[in-house]
Order: sequence, then structure tokens, then C-alpha cells
Amino acid sequence: MKEIGEKLREERLSIGISIEEAAEDLKMRPIQIENIEEGNMSAFQDIFYLKYFIRDYSKYLGLKYEDIVDEFNEFLFDYTSKISLDDIKEAQKKSNDKEKTKKISSPYTLERRNRINVTPIVVYILIIILVIVGVYMYLKSEQDDFNNNTIIINDINRRIL
Repeated sequence: MKEIGEKLREERLSIGISIEEAAEDLKMRPIQIENIEEGNMSAFQDIFYLKYFIRDYSKYLGLKYEDIVDEFNEFLFDYTSKISLDDIKEAQKKSNDKEKTKKISSPYTLERRNRINVTPIVVYILIIILVIVGVYMYLKSEQDDFNNNTIIINDINRRIL
């Protein structure tokens, strides 16, 4: 990382641009440019932001930013491949511990659980049952009317004969 920072610093100085001028043009803070040039990776919270800062800075200086980004990616691969599994597990454990302690209980920040809302389901089932009962009652009354009419017609036919 220091080699990348030195390349960037040398190019900036050869062009004659100050850190403040570069920071203003790139909409960065001067300390960020200083940390990039010094190879201070730990000053950045997110490695992806650092990568984009390096890309933008090298583009600004007129360097082949693809080569600089590739060099950074190689550095990053070498750097992360040297981390032991025990260190990774320890970092994960610390991260999980931080997440547990960071949670704030407030009615506005509570996480919503994915749960089935029973009320609409019950309402839909009751509506379906009521519709079925209503149709049954209607058909039953139609059948009763038909039976009554048949009895009346049979009675009239008997009287006529």
C-alpha cells in the first residue's frame, strides 16, 4: 500500500498540486489524501471506499487508474491472505458482540418480525363460509318454493279430475 501511496504522491508533486487543492477538487478531506499517500489503510473504515478513493485520485492525477486499482487489489489479496483463521474468527466474534450491544430498544427502531397476520385470514374464511351458507339457504328456499308449487299443482289437478 505504501508503494501505491508513494506513486500517487510523486505524481502529485511532479504536477505541482497541493494536497489541499487535490482534496478540494476531489471533494475529499486533505487528511484522506495524506493517509492514502502514506499507505495508512487503517484510517479508512471501509476498504471499498479506500479503493474508490485511490481510483478517483489516480484518475485525477492522470495515471492509468486501472493499473493502480489492480495493484491495490493484489496488495489487498496478499494482505488478507496472511490473516490467520483464528484472527478471522476472533474478528467475527467481536463484530457479533458489537452488534448485540449496539441495538437500541425504541418503538421507532424495533425490528419488525415476519409473522403471519391471522386476522385477515380468519376474516376471509368467515366471508367464504357466509357466502356458502347464503347460497345454500337461497337454493333451499328455491327448492321449497318448487316443492310448494308442485304440491299446489298436484292438488289442483286432483280437484279437476
